[in-house]
Amino acid sequence: MTTARPPAGDHSVPVKTISSGTTADAYLALLGDRGVDYLFANAGTDFAPLIEALAKAEAQGTKVPRPVTVPHENVAVHMAQGYYLKTGKPQLVMVHVNVGTANAIAGLMNAWRGNIPVLMTAGRTPYSETGGGTGQRTGEIHWPQEMRDQGAMVREFTKWDYELPNAHVLETTVDRAINISLAEPKGPIYLTLPREVLASPIENFIYASPSQHATPSAPFPDPRAIDQAADMIARAERPVFVTSSAGRDQDDVAKLAALAECFAIPVVQRKPRYMCLPTDHPMHLGYEPDPVLATADLVIVAECDVPWIPSKKSPPSDAKIIHIGVDPLFSSYPIRGFTSDLGITGVLGATLPALTEALMSRQAGAKDRIAARRKRLAEERAAMREKWAAMLVKAKDATPMHPAWITHCLNEVKGQDAIVIKESPITWEHMTFSKPGTFFSTGAAGALGWGLGTALGVKAASPDQLVIATCGDGAYMFGNPIPAHYVSAAEKWPILTMVFNNQMWGAVKRNTHEVYPDGFAAKSNREPLTYFDPALKFEKAVEIAGGYGEQVSDPADMPKAIERALKVVIGEKRQALLNIVCKGPV
Repeated sequence: MTTARPPAGDHSVPVKTISSGTTADAYLALLGDRGVDYLFANAGTDFAPLIEALAKAEAQGTKVPRPVTVPHENVAVHMAQGYYLKTGKPQLVMVHVNVGTANAIAGLMNAWRGNIPVLMTAGRTPYSETGGGTGQRTGEIHWPQEMRDQGAMVREFTKWDYELPNAHVLETTVDRAINISLAEPKGPIYLTLPREVLASPIENFIYASPSQHATPSAPFPDPRAIDQAADMIARAERPVFVTSSAGRDQDDVAKLAALAECFAIPVVQRKPRYMCLPTDHPMHLGYEPDPVLATADLVIVAECDVPWIPSKKSPPSDAKIIHIGVDPLFSSYPIRGFTSDLGITGVLGATLPALTEALMSRQAGAKDRIAARRKRLAEERAAMREKWAAMLVKAKDATPMHPAWITHCLNEVKGQDAIVIKESPITWEHMTFSKPGTFFSTGAAGALGWGLGTALGVKAASPDQLVIATCGDGAYMFGNPIPAHYVSAAEKWPILTMVFNNQMWGAVKRNTHEVYPDGFAAKSNREPLTYFDPALKFEKAVEIAGGYGEQVSDPADMPKAIERALKVVIGEKRQALLNIVCKGPV
């Protein structure tokens, strides 16, 4: 590859030229030039031009995304998700035509609802039966796998889908995919790549480097709406922030902390997906908003799709409600009817500082209210933590093990820098976090099985940090553990996996009791379709990939078991798994 000047147009634009090769060569070179580090892939017959191009790039020293073989598409998508969460850079996933796409859809749904950009690509069955040149149909599978509209499979879960027609629009297509995925609200895209197109020859392929297609800036809040919100907050006696996704941008943590402290506004996370505040922050009021909402006169819903469950508990009818976020309506949700007196469109990174500045001029007038609220919140926070401590004392010796005790034991040894992935009944109340980007619970669509892949993607982005994936037993099985353990071993990305094994679908059992509290299922104490029997020896699964596995059933053994596992992960640079026999919901 050599640098050159375009034959016409703006000659001040720096460019690169590929003198000869294939569309696949140019495609990978473009992605490498645009900062895409990894290609997480599960290959098929459609990959031949890409595999040839990857081998050629390696031989010639061309910068392209590093290929990682991931033997299940669900793991691959969530690896891209995890890498983005730590780096802010969307990564490339490629799967085998429609069947690979089908396996990846659960991951796409999570990325879509969680506003996480993923460059999701798939091969497309060759068009040509004969006379099509390199890349034409060569096997029986190329007839039954063809679809009339492959993109229709994922159109509801992606921001943009397209099929690459030729190399003439390749640069525009790659840049558009990256731009759309990163533009707010962020999310995955889907690009299909026909084999003939990838294999087609190119000559003197010229592209701009760096890209001449900038991602649009994020939406900033309307100053008039900021003033209106500041007036509402200044007048409120019992305001509260409710959030689930604040902290996705790690810089927002300090901004939310400053605003909450400035006006003594408690912050409650409902089903937290990220660390939004340090757990020792005086305005951090836990993870159960309903008691706070019951007495609130102002609720600030910050990047939270479900701030309360209307059929269970809602704020008082006279409470004012403010929704803020890049899409306060969550417009991709077919129905969402939460009350809103004011909606502010804007990224939290811009909206929170603007609110803080606007409130500073109103602070003097609300001085007494702020002081009284600060005192009351300190008392409520202390009482809440006493309750949490009492729960831990009660849970310490319980058998089967209580999730609170497992959480406490992990918290005692993980340190400040470890990154915890939560797809388990871990108890937030017994975890402490002080640094942004050290907690993720990102299965926004409810598609289980995201934890293992996300942990591996985070590890790829932060190889020197301890990464701990906590999974329920059902989530662990959904996470395609054998492919995940393979990737950990092959790429030398050791993580600690903690399986909370209660031998059931706890959420299914709990929800059945909510709908039918006095029903036959509740009385049976053995609800159909909720139990895993016999118990599985999950610790054996990691051993086939050279990892360390151990079953833990005695609560007294839990601290030492974690220490043994961490010694393997940190000291020996091997993955480890703890199969923890624990208590499920009653």
